[in-house]
Amino acid sequence: MNRGIVTALSAIGIAQGLKVFTHQRKTGNWSWKPIFQTGGMPSSHSAGVSSLASYIAANKGTTSIDTALAVVFGAIVMYDAQGIRRHTGEIAELVNDIDEDIEVISDDFPSLRHEKQEEELKELLGHQPAEVAGGAVLGILLGVISAGLEN
Repeated sequence: MNRGIVTALSAIGIAQGLKVFTHQRKTGNWSWKPIFQTGGMPSSHSAGVSSLASYIAANKGTTSIDTALAVVFGAIVMYDAQGIRRHTGEIAELVNDIDEDIEVISDDFPSLRHEKQEEELKELLGHQPAEVAGGAVLGILLGVISAGLEN
């Protein structure tokens, strides 16, 4: 199998597994749920793309077109994770709060009809910059280690 793919997928899996420990440290509660959720520390998206880019750079050199492609597309993924996806999660949080507020108000005003959402919108979609940076550092380390073990 392609070593670059294995490296990137392994970095994603390791980052998702580490979320159990960072979640416990942040909340004091042990839970397996973070393994299957988006968002959180470290970013598995960042870990995956940075491990692939560093693996390619270690094998093909920093001047290769392969490295350039991996770095540029990796930067786009990481920018998206901490930008658009994070803001979407913040908007979802506001919508969920508004829905709760309208439900409370509608109790006081029976003429105001309100149907509660069956499920809240998912709020943890993107990453804070530190989560993206943490994933990137993890990915770079794993990419370099993978290239070193191969050579």
